[in-house]
Amino acid sequence: MTDLFLVLIISVIAIIVAIILAVTIKRIKVTNAKMSEIAGYIAKGAMAYLKRQYKVLIIFLIAVVLVLGFIPGLGWNMSLAFIIGAILSILAGFFGMRSAVSANVRTAEAATKGLGPAFKVAFSGGAVMGLLVVGLGALGICIVSFIFNDINVLTGFSFGASSIALFCRVGGGIYTKAADVGADLVGKVEAGIPEDDPRNPAVIADNVGDNVGDIAGMGADLFESYVGCIVSALLIAATSMYATNSTLVGGFASGGASLVMLLVAAGIAASIIGVIIVRCIRAKRVQMTLTMGTYIAAAIFIVLAVVLSLTCTGDIMPFLGVLCGIIAGLLIGKFTEIYTSADYNAVKKIAKASQTGPATTILSGYATGLQSTLLPIITLVVAILLAFFACGEFGVVLAALGMLATVGIVISVDAYGPVADNAGGIAEMSGAGEEVRKITDHLDSVGNTTAALGKGFSIGSAALTALALFTAYSQAVNLSSDDLVLTSVKVIAGIFIGGVITFLFASLTINSVSKAANKMIEEVRRQFKASPGLMAGTEKPDYERCVDISTRAAIKEMILPGVLAIVVPIIVGVIPVLGPPALAGLLAGALIVGVLQAISMANSGGAWDNAKKYIEEGHEGGKGSEPHKAAVIGDTVGDPFKDTAGPSMNILIKLMSIVALVFIPLFLH
Repeated sequence: MTDLFLVLIISVIAIIVAIILAVTIKRIKVTNAKMSEIAGYIAKGAMAYLKRQYKVLIIFLIAVVLVLGFIPGLGWNMSLAFIIGAILSILAGFFGMRSAVSANVRTAEAATKGLGPAFKVAFSGGAVMGLLVVGLGALGICIVSFIFNDINVLTGFSFGASSIALFCRVGGGIYTKAADVGADLVGKVEAGIPEDDPRNPAVIADNVGDNVGDIAGMGADLFESYVGCIVSALLIAATSMYATNSTLVGGFASGGASLVMLLVAAGIAASIIGVIIVRCIRAKRVQMTLTMGTYIAAAIFIVLAVVLSLTCTGDIMPFLGVLCGIIAGLLIGKFTEIYTSADYNAVKKIAKASQTGPATTILSGYATGLQSTLLPIITLVVAILLAFFACGEFGVVLAALGMLATVGIVISVDAYGPVADNAGGIAEMSGAGEEVRKITDHLDSVGNTTAALGKGFSIGSAALTALALFTAYSQAVNLSSDDLVLTSVKVIAGIFIGGVITFLFASLTINSVSKAANKMIEEVRRQFKASPGLMAGTEKPDYERCVDISTRAAIKEMILPGVLAIVVPIIVGVIPVLGPPALAGLLAGALIVGVLQAISMANSGGAWDNAKKYIEEGHEGGKGSEPHKAAVIGDTVGDPFKDTAGPSMNILIKLMSIVALVFIPLFLH
């Protein structure tokens, strides 16, 4: 009971710190009327999107609650846990995004006073999201444990978090990329106007998209990774070599399970300290400050993990499993930077390829994404093997937990990026002075790197979390080694189904962006044609029309991919000729192919994006040149790769795994 109460207290502290940061941001006065007006458009658009999305999600939630409630072996306890997980996921995304929307204009305002004040506001806006994710995630696990006294019900909580995450990630990704593609192709390529130009009708929708996709969507993504990792670790701890006969509230066995909960508390505490350190450092080099905060949080957690491993289990081996996850996360982040940052050759080669047109830009970027899968996968394989040798399957889930333990500071750094991006847009559109734009541009450029690192971290943590959930599923349905061998026709069939589902899912999400972008492009072209005064700056664009197009398209197009991820595992599990062994194969196939696709698409998109920015800095012809136009097209192709299909793939493989766990009574009935 002590460990649950400790996690409860630490999670509440994280939420309180997030509230304090949000209030502090809100108290900053915006004196520039034009900045305030533009920020109002962005806030209004973001809230309009979330309201429509939540109306659709309410229908989905009610349907799932009824299904869970009437299935024998699941019942209303599982339904209630599902609702708690879904609501807390929604709250983390909603309030985190509200704070980010509040911080963007205040970052632009603070930039009038210098780099340090602007950085502090932007990071604080991201930190609200980071601390809410870990605070509400851990709090929810404690609440469900106290209420139901049944560890298996926690899978329902994780199911609720995963379901919301997929809809938020897919919907937000479609929204932001439809606006981004429309704004870029018509604004930059056809009209020849800069990014974030107030004359572009899609510019507000583009800025709204940064919030609903890269903050609310990303937060929901890592919320469900965090929750899923903890739940799978608790399930496996109960049957590990470190389980004991004594139990805590919620049915958690002491020893291994106590270690899991105390590691959660340690990770949250380390993240809080990391956030405070970043805010207190007088920022001169933004990237170094963010990196320092992340590394300090990781170092604090490592020290605590050693102590907790020895205290809870009397063995150093569980700590080695945790350490494998921490090191793997840092390495994957570095590999992502190598393939997506303009400081390295991969991006420079794409920029050089743009000299011969958009075709070679796309080919070079796609090849870079494919190549970028090698080092992260080798890293994951080594981490999994070392963790397994340390303490078996429990070591693998501890590796996942080690990677995600300090996710509070990781999300804070990641969410800082969209806040800085929005601040730059607001400064540009409001006609702020050159010094202000120089500061916001610098913050934005660092944000591009942190966003790429965050995507790499999301993919790595998704792989380990999905593997942990797969292990928990295999144990729960008592699959023997004979059931899982590749000579089993059922397993092979399942692997093929799981692999092809990831391709179908990617196709659906990319097509959704394409369809929505077509509508956006048509609307932006229509406005430029119907209102000649737009280019002269004498007429005001109809921003709300473009926001509405993105909103409607995102809500409509997010439904099919979300339903697909839930329905397919259930169908495979209940069909007699397939059943649990085939479902195990499906999860394995989706995990392998999905992770490879996620890495490839995210890194291709990131590389194309930064190749464009590298050219805009004056290389390979600079802004307005033919290579720049080719790079813009490459970036446009990469947008749905890195911000819609790629990130959504992470949630797909985890959601299918948690669906398999939740509906086990249906498969074995």
